[in-house]
Amino acid sequence: MLTGNLTRLRPLEMEDLELYTAWINDPEVTHFLGAAFPLMSRAAERVWLEAAVPKGVRYGDVTLAIETLEGRHIGSVALHEPKVIERQCSLGIMIGDKTCWDHGYGTDAIVTLLRFGFDDMNLNRVWLTVDAANQRGIACYRKCGFVEEGRLRQDRYQDGAYEDTLIMGVLVDEFRALHGTTV
Repeated sequence: MLTGNLTRLRPLEMEDLELYTAWINDPEVTHFLGAAFPLMSRAAERVWLEAAVPKGVRYGDVTLAIETLEGRHIGSVALHEPKVIERQCSLGIMIGDKTCWDHGYGTDAIVTLLRFGFDDMNLNRVWLTVDAANQRGIACYRKCGFVEEGRLRQDRYQDGAYEDTLIMGVLVDEFRALHGTTV
């Protein structure tokens, strides 16, 4: 397990299925996740979880459950799309438990995962995409050290309108300057 100041990151378990099924079908939770149609069957979510659980942690392909330090499962955070030569991958996060929004859990989980990615996996860059209207997410990513690298204009269609998508990234040196190092 990886432990931050507010969260603990642990491997996914099949016992997480009910929570993930509820979260992925909640339009408020999935609004900024790029899931235009939050209709996922329990069986489909089981297939996703069954594929994720046995993989464990591999270079650039890490999906972990987010728990509070008290052990309450509140979401997940992941590194995806590894590029081994470039030493980079993308990041995704979902705080599914809406009572935990705006309490710093997402920021802490991302910083904890980035510390693992930079210090233990020897990554050089982590990037993500975010809906330009997702001000809460953008503020969180900036606290973690991400900077805007680009904008995909009218890239997403949601709620009857086209929205821009931002590309944000953080380099290892930028992260360490902001959050220190454990190495």
